Amino acid sequence: MARTEGDSWDVASSVGATATLVAAGRAVASRDPRGLIDDPFAATLVRAVGIEFFTKLVDGEFDMSALTSPSGAAMQARIDEMALRTRFFDEYFVTATEGGIRQAVILASGLDARAYRLPWPAGTVVYEIDQPAVIDFKTTTLAGIGAQPTAERRTVSVDLREDWPAALRAAGFDSAAPTAWCAEGLLIYLPPEAQDLLFDKITALSVPGSAVATEYVPGLMTFDPEKARASTAQMRELGLDLDMPSLVYRGERNNVMEYLTTLGWQVTGLPRPDLFARHGVPLPEVPDEEDPLGEIVYVSATLG
Repeated sequence: MARTEGDSWDVASSVGATATLVAAGRAVASRDPRGLIDDPFAATLVRAVGIEFFTKLVDGEFDMSALTSPSGAAMQARIDEMALRTRFFDEYFVTATEGGIRQAVILASGLDARAYRLPWPAGTVVYEIDQPAVIDFKTTTLAGIGAQPTAERRTVSVDLREDWPAALRAAGFDSAAPTAWCAEGLLIYLPPEAQDLLFDKITALSVPGSAVATEYVPGLMTFDPEKARASTAQMRELGLDLDMPSLVYRGERNNVMEYLTTLGWQVTGLPRPDLFARHGVPLPEVPDEEDPLGEIVYVSATLG
């Protein structure tokens, strides 16, 4: 279903289902003997959502080597990238808190379980912002298995198209304290002007010493929906009813790194090949037609 103004979702529909896709990737990566990440909650959350394709994936019932569209190599590359993306943002938060930050905000938190699994220092407050149905699902599911946050977790049930800064302040956010912001896997689902507005608002809520991490996807400029659909044809045949091209906003938009720089942030970009090399993971040769978004740059920045 294509995006519409004011649309909403839960973890099994529209943009919300992409959070389940990401959690499924984390679950598969967590059982990889290379030990790239360890997310002990991802599989539980995916099974609770109940999308059969993802449940079979996390339970090891798919032979990825038999896939042709996407190929097994492309599927493994996507899972490896999900693991390394997760690790990038995990390490970002660890570094931020080691530097003294005690306030974190996860925008469009989805099925992110960092508030439950990262080693947050005492006194850290983690704010999670997402649609009410998404927040409620994750909170209820993790409570059902007895999971306890490792920081003070405060949920903010609000659509990012609404006045989320006001909702964040109402939840106790301290705009006078340095903050570690995270916008993981979010920007491709925002129109260009909403992307800029998001960083405008983050900057207005931040003091020097704050940090932000996100991704920059240059391929949105030339994104080909039909090529993307062709690259996941077999997944649809196996029952995954998720039309990613209808969920993203393609076309011209500002370079995230350049835009943050104009707002006063000191920015560092880590291209995908460098992220793989950092952790000694080979970057597979995947045909262009199986990589519709192309290059991804992982971005971190500090203010002031």
